Amino acid sequence: MNDSSYDFLVVGAGIVGLATAMELVQRFPDKKIVVVEKEDGLGKHQTTHNSGVIHSGIYYKPGSLKAQTCVKGVELMKAFCREHHIPLEETGKLILATHPKELPRLESLFQRSKANDIPGVQILEPPQIKEKEPHVAGLRALWVPSTSIVDYEKVCEQFAAIIRGRNGEIRLCEEVIGIKVADEIITVKTKKDVLQTKYLINCAGLFSDRIALMAGIDPGVRIVPFRGEYYKFKDDKCHYVKGLIYPVPDPALPFLGVHFTRMIKGGVEIGPNAVLAFKREGYTKTSFSLCDTFQSLTYLGFWRMAVNLKFMKIGVSEMYRSFFKKAFLNCARRMIPAIQDNDVIPYKSGVRAQALGPNGALVDDFWVKETHRMVHVLNAPSPAATASICIGQQIVDMCQAKFGLK
Repeated sequence: MNDSSYDFLVVGAGIVGLATAMELVQRFPDKKIVVVEKEDGLGKHQTTHNSGVIHSGIYYKPGSLKAQTCVKGVELMKAFCREHHIPLEETGKLILATHPKELPRLESLFQRSKANDIPGVQILEPPQIKEKEPHVAGLRALWVPSTSIVDYEKVCEQFAAIIRGRNGEIRLCEEVIGIKVADEIITVKTKKDVLQTKYLINCAGLFSDRIALMAGIDPGVRIVPFRGEYYKFKDDKCHYVKGLIYPVPDPALPFLGVHFTRMIKGGVEIGPNAVLAFKREGYTKTSFSLCDTFQSLTYLGFWRMAVNLKFMKIGVSEMYRSFFKKAFLNCARRMIPAIQDNDVIPYKSGVRAQALGPNGALVDDFWVKETHRMVHVLNAPSPAATASICIGQQIVDMCQAKFGLK
């Protein structure tokens, strides 16, 4: 085997790709493994643009891949962070009902927490809510003590250290531009080199559908990017929030709504609102890619989603909040009424790789496609970071079963 030939090639050095490669080097110490990443660093997009939350698994449908991997992934991630001295804070989370119509959904979440075996979840009445978060106003809440915050950038660095320490390679600044699949070997062309591999695992996130198409696979979905925009409290206003405060989510949507998150590096962020992005890595309102926009707007699934009256109404509302700070803060004030306009400043944005089916349905669960000598991870939204170690284990399990590996 020459320097450009491998047993496993992982496309993408986000947290899922790195977790998968880490599992590969641990399970197959005699195999040659490489991660190929187009950026100059690790986890440059979804991984390090998220809120840094270790989610509990309370939101996800019992039996779904999200529920299974998140609940197990919480404990794996916490144990990993403790073992490797990565900053971790068990803040707990309030899920707050502020309107009577939200109370049945809150009760449903409580029942779901039991079905998913989430430890320690409690229903709180207003006096108990004030004990947890003195500045919030709500009718009832769930307290989820297992929710935590972490620095996922440091998690990625530790994953990479383990990969390299077991003779795995991580090749940065190597964008994949071509894939040729033969019976025994897959040839991967990057902007720098031509690599050969026996098996390929696609963890390319925002570009996972394009990598699949490059490999001659119909992904069955299209990635449509949604930008999440955040504000954060000024330093002297961070006392409004002690931990994490979330609204009761709409079960018909994959987004959790505007929430408050204390961050592991300090400060409290507020958001996001979610708007269609016109570039797959477009973090500002002016970010634009003709190719990305054309692919979104010419996809039949996008228009089937767009003409859905519920999604249309929500989309207009999210766009309005994107351009008008007062509308954004009015949403936040449902939970913390005392917030003033000058208490917050603009903060970062993130882009979510949302898989959309041809019928216009937003794919809510993880979506993985196994083919000849390849595994394609085509939808890995939140809680993918929380569940990354577990997801990596399951992907390698798939490889062993699919490819007959010992």
